[in-house]
Amino acid sequence: MTDTDAAVKINGHPLEEVREAVLEAAKKMYARGLVEGTAGNVSGRVDDGTVVLTPSSLSYEAMTLEDLVQITLEGEVVAGERSPTSEKSLHLATMAAHPEVGAVVHCHAKYASMYAVAHRAIPAAIDEFVTYIGGDVPICDYHQSGSDGLATEVASRLGNRSAALMANHGMCAVGKNVDDALHSAMVVEHNAQIMWGAEQLGGIVELPEKATTDFANVYDFIRHHMWMA
Repeated sequence: MTDTDAAVKINGHPLEEVREAVLEAAKKMYARGLVEGTAGNVSGRVDDGTVVLTPSSLSYEAMTLEDLVQITLEGEVVAGERSPTSEKSLHLATMAAHPEVGAVVHCHAKYASMYAVAHRAIPAAIDEFVTYIGGDVPICDYHQSGSDGLATEVASRLGNRSAALMANHGMCAVGKNVDDALHSAMVVEHNAQIMWGAEQLGGIVELPEKATTDFANVYDFIRHHMWMA
């Protein structure tokens, strides 16, 4: 880490705490049906500026702490025998752009992915959803999986949201720590199912503009004042 990097306050946590949280979240993500097979990935930021990632092409059921990979924000492996997830640039670009983000979860949750394939944002028509996520879940422009273009595009959409949809792909969620990022992903999937059902019942009625603004301000305060605490 350079002197310049060290001068920027980041939201990191002790290494062993992050390793255990990443493994637990990966297994929960699979158990909750947010991914199938070896799809998806999880990362957590360490207080020394490095990042712990799930490995590439390994089942979540078989995954252990020893399979996790620790890398720098530049992508250099500092610990671990396996290759990091092929989507590592997605995680690194997001953390580089947003120092308050302590973790990233990428998954293929069914209802959220339906919106991603349809290239439609997930509406924020429930007030508490705005507080948790910041507003509508935006849809990113299409870029190929694992590409730097996808990483840059997703990171650019997560400045005032805790989740974004990757066109024809899935969802990326962030949080103050690993548990929080996974919670964001589950909240988005739950909301996506509700919005899909509301559309079948005749359409979604949006929140009043003032309510959306007020709750978005609450989200902004929590993200920029409490995530770093």
